[in-house]
Amino acid sequence: MVIHFTASWCGPCRFIEPVIKEFAAKFIDAMFAKIDIDELPSVAEEWKVEAVSMFVFVKKGTEVDKVVGANKEELEKKIEEQRF
Repeated sequence: MVIHFTASWCGPCRFIEPVIKEFAAKFIDAMFAKIDIDELPSVAEEWKVEAVSMFVFVKKGTEVDKVVGANKEELEKKIEEQRF
């Protein structure tokens, strides 16, 4: 699972949104979720969100990696490495 921590006021978050949709179609074995840190601050705190956009990679309920920032290339590389 790839969890995207985002916020409605975040410009880079809006920029990366179509990329996430592209990746969801490309990496069909991965599940993508989006969490707005302003709507669910307790969840953001629990996952220790440092900044938005932040992507957390989870396998079997455990965080295995993360990407901080709206970096398309880095995000794609990490998704490929995890081989969901």
